[in-house]
Amino acid sequence: MPVKVTYYAIVDDFSSREQPAGVLRRTIDDEGRDDEAFTTNLKWEHSGSLYSYERGNADAKFYEITEDEANEIVARITRVVIGEL
Repeated sequence: MPVKVTYYAIVDDFSSREQPAGVLRRTIDDEGRDDEAFTTNLKWEHSGSLYSYERGNADAKFYEITEDEANEIVARITRVVIGEL
């Protein structure tokens, strides 16, 4: 099975779809599913937040986005962390 990657904008009470709080990617392949969020450690790290959302946790909402949109969020987070914003 080919690898399928889906990206999601993370929107909480303090953010919006235009300025999401974060970004998550879900990778599905022959070995299963892996969810990772881009963190303030400036790397993709395992996250259970989308799984939790799918089971009714409403702490944040997840909106499917394109890879380009995900890259823009990653760049913004990186600029904030290194102090360019």
